[in-house]
Amino acid sequence: MKKIVKFVLVLLCMLTIFFFSSDNADQSNKKSDGVIIRTSEILLGRELNNREKENIINRFVIPVRKTAHFTIYFILGLCFINLLKEYMVIDKRSIVYTILFVAVYACSDELHQLFVSGRSGELLDVFIDTTGGFVGSIVYKIIYDRRRKHEQEKTVS
Repeated sequence: MKKIVKFVLVLLCMLTIFFFSSDNADQSNKKSDGVIIRTSEILLGRELNNREKENIINRFVIPVRKTAHFTIYFILGLCFINLLKEYMVIDKRSIVYTILFVAVYACSDELHQLFVSGRSGELLDVFIDTTGGFVGSIVYKIIYDRRRKHEQEKTVS
């Protein structure tokens, strides 16, 4: 049952990426802009006028979009290495498998975007995505190692 749940989590993460990548340029921009404006208005505690909205969007659209890439692939990396734990020891090999999986999916995602109206495939996004997956797998490995060490210390005590 654990294997199925972990597989479903990987699949859900991949589907989330796929559906966001399926948005045409206008839909994608509206989502990013909406997040930027809502967050800014919450942080500032007031509604922004149109000029302020435009300035904030121009300033933050690239960092927000690139952070979103990193974050969703960070989650994919965590989910994938967690699935691998069911089949192998978590070590350098499992991190390499996770990076390869994430990199291939990131490439397929950017290729997919070439066929979506107004979108493009970006090599920089593949790099950011792969880095997110790598960091996710490293974080998982660190937590995994600490838990194992803690459990071993409890057993010895």
